[in-house]
Amino acid sequence: MIDIAPAAPHHLEALVALDSVAGHDPGRAAQIRAWVQAGTCHMLCVDGRAAAYGVLHHQFFNCGFIEMLMVGAGYRRQGLGRQLVEHLRSICARPKLFTSTNRSNTAMQAVLLQAGFQRSGQIDNLDEGDPEWVFFSPAGGVDPAACPVTPPIPAWLQGR
Repeated sequence: MIDIAPAAPHHLEALVALDSVAGHDPGRAAQIRAWVQAGTCHMLCVDGRAAAYGVLHHQFFNCGFIEMLMVGAGYRRQGLGRQLVEHLRSICARPKLFTSTNRSNTAMQAVLLQAGFQRSGQIDNLDEGDPEWVFFSPAGGVDPAACPVTPPIPAWLQGR
């Protein structure tokens, strides 16, 4: 049985254990703790065991952004990443949802494309020689035009 719910502090040990980076990077473990405390981390469990987690916030130009998606090594290639992406899209509180992944991460790109995301841009200089590709999807069935990607132009700048 698959369940997806917000992660709680008592889930931290399981989340850190399934994360392929947290085992050798204490900064990632601290970041997971911060995501859980902020209420932005959602955990996918298979038969009561933590299998994946995703982080959704709404601070990317007032749009939703999946900051992290991690599927435990023993649970990959089972469609769980896509289920988690679709869950995060369904709870996104904004009409536009973005995420990103490295150009080299073809597995994540496949998940996003299968979930209906489209490539939306590129960010250079985050990881040397491996640009970050940005992806977009409408979220929650809301009209994407209702979420401005850029803030309004202040009156004092208009007409310049």
